[in-house]
Amino acid sequence: MSFHAAGNNVGDCCRISLPRWVVEAGERDPDIFFTDSSGYRNRECLSVGCDTQPVLLGRTPIQAQADFIAAFADEFGDMLGNVISEVTVGMGPAGELRYPSYPEGDGRWRFPGIGQFQCYDKYMLASLKEAAIAAGHPEWGHGGPHDSGNYNSHSSETGFFRSYGGSWDTEYGRFFLSWYSGLLIQHADRLLGAARQVLSARCRPRAMREARELSDGGMLYVFGPAVQLGIKLAGVHWWFKSRAHAAELTAGYYNTRERNGYLPIFDMLKRHSAAASFTCVEMRDCEHPIEGRCSPEGLLNQVLSTAARVGVPMSGENALQRYDQYAFDKICDSAFGQSVMAGRLEKLTFLRMGDMMIDNWSAFGAFLQRLTCPP
Repeated sequence: MSFHAAGNNVGDCCRISLPRWVVEAGERDPDIFFTDSSGYRNRECLSVGCDTQPVLLGRTPIQAQADFIAAFADEFGDMLGNVISEVTVGMGPAGELRYPSYPEGDGRWRFPGIGQFQCYDKYMLASLKEAAIAAGHPEWGHGGPHDSGNYNSHSSETGFFRSYGGSWDTEYGRFFLSWYSGLLIQHADRLLGAARQVLSARCRPRAMREARELSDGGMLYVFGPAVQLGIKLAGVHWWFKSRAHAAELTAGYYNTRERNGYLPIFDMLKRHSAAASFTCVEMRDCEHPIEGRCSPEGLLNQVLSTAARVGVPMSGENALQRYDQYAFDKICDSAFGQSVMAGRLEKLTFLRMGDMMIDNWSAFGAFLQRLTCPP
């Protein structure tokens, strides 16, 4: 279920804007789009700040998205649970649960820049102001950190993200990052709840999710949608080897060396019996520049171990379209290798079908054979 514009990410070969009626709503009220500190509006998707506001011709974004899912279920109801086994719900840019903090498509961001906070539309600012007053610090409610740099800054060049003495590790920093990441989780919670309600509606196919014995000897059977619900998480692996994990923080993942920011996300997914798909399963640490403090392998291990701890099914996806042996070996290792978390990937999305895949079909075919018949 795609609720974002296409064409702003690595490897995109087409451009598809948001629907015209959504674009027109944005012309009337530009604050429905994520906004950075310079006032730039990102038109890939709608701000999570307006989730519950009737900004779309009297409907809220959550209502409009639920209506879209309902129309899909009406059209393909006889396929749910058999032909269609999973419904992945788009949560943000590129369909991922994150903020558009590193917009590569328009040239504002270049790897390994830390990105920028996206909290300056009027709806998010109103939420921030309310949270600051509730925290007893109304002075914190006027905007994001003033010393967090720009899209292409390095972590050490900022006051906020500096490893030691940075503002991220202060009372204010913890307040702001908790609020910023919390809005993202609330968005996913609302949208998954709406999707689950729609797909569990009367006359739609359902499946038993749990059988529980009661104290009186009876049995309680819990039913849910016949399809698995899922979301996508972004593999923001640059600056992972620093204390602050700046790029993850601007993207909305409050994950630092001292705090597991993926645990509350997986707790939320568990409540909805939802799965997660994670990118960068083909990457190795040694393939990235030292100055970016990258660790796709470390990030993947953290995400997989957290998902296993909570009991959330995990799928994988390659971030870049590659057909070299190193990439294939890493994907296979993520799926069923010898590491502690081997075998945790239940499915794999391979990017992407096209001329490049056909041109490398012998290599891709051998890779498929390895997945089908693991050692």
